[in-house]
Amino acid sequence: MNAWLRSRFAALLALVDDPLSRRGEAIMLVVAGALGALGFAPLGWWPLTLLALAVLAARMQRARTPFHALLVGWLWGWGHFSTGNGWIATAFTYQAQMPAWLGWIAVLLLAVYLALFPAAATLLAWWLGRRWRLAPVPTLAALWIVTEWARGWVCTGFPWNPLAVTALGGFDRPGLARVLPWLGTYALSGVVVLLAGQWLFALRAGVQRRWALAGAHFALPVALFLLPLGGQQGAGTVPFTLVQPNIGQDEINDPTRYEAQFQRAAALSLPRVYGQRRLVLWPESGVPDYLQTGYPAAWYATTTFAGDPLLARARMGRVVGPGALLLTGAVDLAFKPNPAPAAMPVGAWNVVTAIDSQGAIRGHYAKAHLVPYGEYLPMRGLLTPLGLSRLVAGDFDYWSGPGPRTLDLSGQGLPRVGVQICYEIVFSGQVIDRANRPAVLFNPSNDGWFGAWGPPQHLAQARLRAIEEGLPVLRSTTNGISAVIDARGGVRAFIPRHVASRIDGLVPPALAPTPFARMGNTLPLLWAAGLLLAGLVASRRRPR
Repeated sequence: MNAWLRSRFAALLALVDDPLSRRGEAIMLVVAGALGALGFAPLGWWPLTLLALAVLAARMQRARTPFHALLVGWLWGWGHFSTGNGWIATAFTYQAQMPAWLGWIAVLLLAVYLALFPAAATLLAWWLGRRWRLAPVPTLAALWIVTEWARGWVCTGFPWNPLAVTALGGFDRPGLARVLPWLGTYALSGVVVLLAGQWLFALRAGVQRRWALAGAHFALPVALFLLPLGGQQGAGTVPFTLVQPNIGQDEINDPTRYEAQFQRAAALSLPRVYGQRRLVLWPESGVPDYLQTGYPAAWYATTTFAGDPLLARARMGRVVGPGALLLTGAVDLAFKPNPAPAAMPVGAWNVVTAIDSQGAIRGHYAKAHLVPYGEYLPMRGLLTPLGLSRLVAGDFDYWSGPGPRTLDLSGQGLPRVGVQICYEIVFSGQVIDRANRPAVLFNPSNDGWFGAWGPPQHLAQARLRAIEEGLPVLRSTTNGISAVIDARGGVRAFIPRHVASRIDGLVPPALAPTPFARMGNTLPLLWAAGLLLAGLVASRRRPR
């Protein structure tokens, strides 16, 4: 039995750790990175993520030159991001300006850029190991924290799918992610790297027949990932109705179907207790109507009920009924002063508008983190002549709002609401106004672009924000996945994809501000610094 175990350990370690040809190593790294992405939703195969990171750490340690160390991280990252972001290609099937096959080219080219971040981590970890004799895996974990944080803001940021997402348990079991209030997302990603290092150590110990040590180092990550930590907490006091109207991306921009879309959402929003004070939540792109006054009349003619934003808002107010407040996604336009009757907008904002039962606007939020090539076209003057356009149809770009803000709805007897539209929720440390902390986060979204894998990945990242900030998150989407997430990351209720439905309940209570809520991303960066400092101290005590 011992001989059989040793042979199995040796075979696996040889695959991970032995010298390979340049082509063999490149193929292994790309495949390992791709397999590592299967730990994200919807599959959640986290053992593959740990094994893939063990391969990365082992190949980094075998690197012979700085460029080799850089290439190890880049090849792994290219496979990882090409697989994890494959849902982006689906978005190209919902527009006619560019060929659909260009979607996969976009995914692979985006991965070329995103792979630079793990490449920087492996290069610096390798160099510090050679220069200061720092332990390779803890050093890689510390630098992964830093580079993943940088991925959230460099070139406006694209922090989709941090490694921390793989630590989430089931809908009712946040699992290891329950430590987020004390670590933050990026530091938890560093913990995932450390746990992968445990498996690499276990493989090496098994080859040396140190069975107890191998077993302990293999079992520790398994036990932590399977922690039965739940997310449920007490009931709230504020009623809400969360609506998913099941508006597909193939119909959302069809003017002949605007009225049917409104009626679908309206039927799901009617009060069950007349006069009840409640929040009614509609998704991003929740209404086709322009809700602000002052635009040229032509812009209201085909989009807005009766061609009048005041009548459109009054109709929405009647739908939700007395005492209710509607939060809905919409679009606001910007024109030059004194526009001509047929003037084109110079820009637009993706907004959430709060409308009371009388049709009056009681609050407003404009999206700050816009999607490049989706809501605006970078270098438009250069790319438009080449035949490229943004995925959302239009000849003008969306403009950024001022950033996180809290809608104070206390005048309507309702809680303070923070708003993050669509993928804004994936930006760790950038989702709330810390000077005016909300009681709940509202995350309206249109995930109809994102295929089968994008919506569950989006939901998982919203759960991370809930745990980090100690705030419930309410997600209303056009066609799934809508959900009620409590402040410990548990999913209390959800509506699956391609279903028209509503969720009625009480807004889960917020927790006291967490350490992360107080410190933001300073907290994970301190953990990274602590790992590096501990490694430096240990290296000084290690005999040369």
